Amino acid sequence: MKFRTTPIEGVAIIDLEERADDRGFFARSFCREEFLAAGLNPAVEQCNLSYNHKAGTLRGMHTQVDPAPEAKLVRCTAGAIQDIIVDLRPDSPTRFQHVAVELSAQNRTALYVPEYFAHGYLTLTDGAEVVYQVSQSYTPGTERGLRYDDPDLALPWARDVAVISDKDKSWTLLADGAQLS
Repeated sequence: MKFRTTPIEGVAIIDLEERADDRGFFARSFCREEFLAAGLNPAVEQCNLSYNHKAGTLRGMHTQVDPAPEAKLVRCTAGAIQDIIVDLRPDSPTRFQHVAVELSAQNRTALYVPEYFAHGYLTLTDGAEVVYQVSQSYTPGTERGLRYDDPDLALPWARDVAVISDKDKSWTLLADGAQLS
């Protein structure tokens, strides 16, 4: 695996190191030792799969708070998505800054999302499928969220949102006191 750093500490974009031959290729997509060496939390307690019928589907911006904050490794296994994360760590010099990356079945890139980040994605194709490895089991009562269109964040979505849940379009704006802990 090749770990690319970002301007936000703790966030990594991960590319595969393919070993190809006439059959195709083989690549390691996760290795606890390599994650530790890169300074990333390698814990995996749960794996989730999300399938999205239509391009323009937005899921997010979600975060999990104490006592069960989640780190995530996100990969798109069918189609393509634009994944955006926002730093919500209270004492971080990059608080409220974001990283945006395209993840697709074609580029096979993954995004490592540290604990205390909001995470969301917008599907760029019909039939987009996303796999998450998560460091905590789902814990009811710990989910919070940000509005995807919050003007204080000015997130650079790649296209218009066509499908979004009622919950995700009703998160409170930062200026109106969004609950982040």
